[in-house]
Amino acid sequence: MASDAQSALRSRVAVRLEAASGALASAAADLLLIPCCEGESTLPGDAKPLSKPLSPLLTDRRERGEFTGKANQLSLAEPQGVAAARRLLLVGLGKRSAVTPETIRQAMGKAAGMIKHLGVAHIATPLFGSGLGKMTPSAAAQAQAEGLLLGLYDFNLYKTEARPPVKSLTRATWVIGDRRLLPVAQAALERAGIIADAAMLARDLGNHPSNVATPSKIAELALTLSGELKLRCTIMERAEMERLGMWALVGVARGSQEPPKLIVIEYKGGHAGEPPIALVGKTITFDTGGISIKPSENMEQMKDDMSGGAAVLAAIQAAARLKLPVNVTGFLPATENMPSGTAQKPGDIVKTLSGLTIEVINTDAEGRLILADALTYATRVKPKWLVDIATLTGACGVALGKHAIGLLGTAPGLVAALKEAGEATGERTWEMPLWEPYYDQIKSSVADVQNVGGRYGGVITAGAFLSKFVGETPWAHLDIASTAWIDEPRPYTPKGVTGVGVRLLIEFLSRQRAGKATLRPGRRAPAGKTKPARARR
Repeated sequence: MASDAQSALRSRVAVRLEAASGALASAAADLLLIPCCEGESTLPGDAKPLSKPLSPLLTDRRERGEFTGKANQLSLAEPQGVAAARRLLLVGLGKRSAVTPETIRQAMGKAAGMIKHLGVAHIATPLFGSGLGKMTPSAAAQAQAEGLLLGLYDFNLYKTEARPPVKSLTRATWVIGDRRLLPVAQAALERAGIIADAAMLARDLGNHPSNVATPSKIAELALTLSGELKLRCTIMERAEMERLGMWALVGVARGSQEPPKLIVIEYKGGHAGEPPIALVGKTITFDTGGISIKPSENMEQMKDDMSGGAAVLAAIQAAARLKLPVNVTGFLPATENMPSGTAQKPGDIVKTLSGLTIEVINTDAEGRLILADALTYATRVKPKWLVDIATLTGACGVALGKHAIGLLGTAPGLVAALKEAGEATGERTWEMPLWEPYYDQIKSSVADVQNVGGRYGGVITAGAFLSKFVGETPWAHLDIASTAWIDEPRPYTPKGVTGVGVRLLIEFLSRQRAGKATLRPGRRAPAGKTKPARARR
């Protein structure tokens, strides 16, 4: 039975983030973080005054080969009168010329692992990016705080074995020499806290087992968040889906006893009447493959098949907390994909909300079925841009490995903006083409389209399929199937559900406010491509 905390589907890393002026050596904390660049004896930024007193220590560690300042290297030391802190943690940033916000996030995430191991309650640190490259103090502070918080994340709600209490970090102080930077740094830390909290919400949702994170529970959470943040949230039930003709979404849900939900959540931070940005997230709370059942090995990981919907929900609540001046509407088609006597079968033909018919070749290609109806429904709000995010294809991992998000789209400006947001957040994308031959692979002899396109080009044929349900709306697709779950931990990402896509989407939405990306509303149709059917009004 889930506890109250578990049934709420969310938890938080509660760390007080604060910016304070003063000398780093005078900072009283359990642990003082010292950034070091590879091959340099002079410490960067506000740590520079400690270069001379720490020189013997750094030289000794370097000569022993224990610490050279390479990226993500750590070395623990005693201050020996150099600083007021109880202990020092040397943190390697790599070559000065190569330091970026992402390398800072990784270094701080690596440090977070040591902080957890040591059980310290209070750390002090300078700005890691101060004086490095073209990085602003705001960007440096945000990256550092994000790396810390995301690196501290643990999901252990279901562990019941008795263990001694572990002291956890409750306070992190950024010591800044220039008092004029305090407001800038504090604002960046607060922003980082909101963004990291959103990513951790998505991680929580994917980590909860499917007997807890059901479509109904996710709908309840969306309503709770909407109440807290004064958002508008509506939940569409099966009967309304059937009345509208969403037979692709309903068809996937036929095999499960859990009722499907279409969750629509609206944040209105922009001008009244301004068209929203529509975000659609695949929310399959567990995917067995249906009648086309998956192999049993690693099937337990399929609780993460709702990671796209989790990213959309988390990004919208973050947009509201950040008070971004944009209008955003999120759509979460939520259901299980289960085998049963009532389940959809290979060879079935379903009619979609758009009017197009789909031949279901493989019931394990269910994500594109629920997205077909959700995308068409999303066009009814007449969005400026439409973005879907989904753990859609195993082929994405074959093509790109575990380090890149597959990206396709019909609007060059929108695709470019998502790429830029991915580069800025370390959630990088790789664009794939939407050429006419790929559409030939999803032609059906008995329906308008079939839901799979064969063995080759699976990421692209899935994207081609989805493009048939967006009408003339500028659209892009993010395939996170290979990045939503990792088997080995990374500096600020634990093993398991990663929460990928959340920070990318928040950055994308933020750049609309800042004017950092110019999105052209025009769409790019592949050569010779048949115009997709319009949504029925």
